[in-house]
Amino acid sequence: MAGRLRIVHCFRSPVGGIFRHVRDLTDAQIAQGHQVGIVCDSTTGGEFEERLFDDMKEKLALGVHRTPMQRHIGPGDIASAWRTYRIIKELQPDVLHGHGAKGGTYARLFGSLLRVSRSRVARLYSPHGGSLHYDEKTFVGRIFFSIERLMARFTDYLLFVSDYEYQAYRRKVGEPPVPNGLVYNGLRAEEFEPVVSAPGAADLLYIGMMRDLKGPDIFIDALAQAELRLGRDISAVMVGDGDDLPRYRDQVKRLGLDERVRFMPPMPARKAFALARLVIVPSRAEAMPYIVLETLAAGKPMIASAVGGIPEIFGAGSAALVKPDAAELADKIADALGDLDAYSRLMPDISDLKKRFGADVMAADIEKAYFSALRR
Repeated sequence: MAGRLRIVHCFRSPVGGIFRHVRDLTDAQIAQGHQVGIVCDSTTGGEFEERLFDDMKEKLALGVHRTPMQRHIGPGDIASAWRTYRIIKELQPDVLHGHGAKGGTYARLFGSLLRVSRSRVARLYSPHGGSLHYDEKTFVGRIFFSIERLMARFTDYLLFVSDYEYQAYRRKVGEPPVPNGLVYNGLRAEEFEPVVSAPGAADLLYIGMMRDLKGPDIFIDALAQAELRLGRDISAVMVGDGDDLPRYRDQVKRLGLDERVRFMPPMPARKAFALARLVIVPSRAEAMPYIVLETLAAGKPMIASAVGGIPEIFGAGSAALVKPDAAELADKIADALGDLDAYSRLMPDISDLKKRFGADVMAADIEKAYFSALRR
């Protein structure tokens, strides 16, 4: 078909929101008639992610290619970069779309090398938060933002998932010197069907990566404090995995909550939603988290941190937003559980969410960015 592209998505860690974003995007791009492939790290992810890869492999004309990619800059990057470049060169992409700091660096560097050998390739970068979470006043932050300024010279198009992310880039890196656009993450139509809580469902659900950036420790502390405010026990389910999981288990035990908090491995979000009545997203930093969109689309009430692009989903004055602070979150949990039906009516309108955060809208806008980059 006319306009059919060879698209390669490059990113480091196949977990969390970036992986979800890439999966949805590849599905939509395949439906648009493009040939798509993935290049990512082979050392992260578990059984859940392996099952997702198995489901994708048959659909991806350019395949799934996994190779070790270390998270931080170091000597191992040289060997890792060379392996990744050889894979990408073999795939001969028209579009090389990097996601996150590592994927964005690889996509733009290797796309530029392919151009030297007279290949036609568009180099796109979606930060997804990534290095933009660093404080620009710190030494590490200054290094990362210097790299971002340098890499902008090798970028054909910047794609931001929230206005917050765009403003953070402007503040920390500088005004984007290349074409750029805002494209919100999107959900599939079937994800806007309600999920009913199962009989005996817990009060609260945390679902996400087990790392401090996502706030599991805030969730646990807030749970303990909310019990004191309500004067009763509160049950909770924590779904996810990560290197810091043992520390959160110890925190639960130390606070005497182990009889009321159940830890479960990663699972599809809609399956997890049935396990509890109220979803909590206590993140310290975000760009445009899928879990917030998924929760609201499923008709579940939630409390979320007013960080990153989350207020763009709810509206800045929403009563569902709190600071990533255990005491403030505990107060909100106590209020919400006191009358959950009334609290549920504070959630955004589903029909408005569909118009703004549909996967079809996301894919169409990103496809326009690809062709715009190729025309430059």
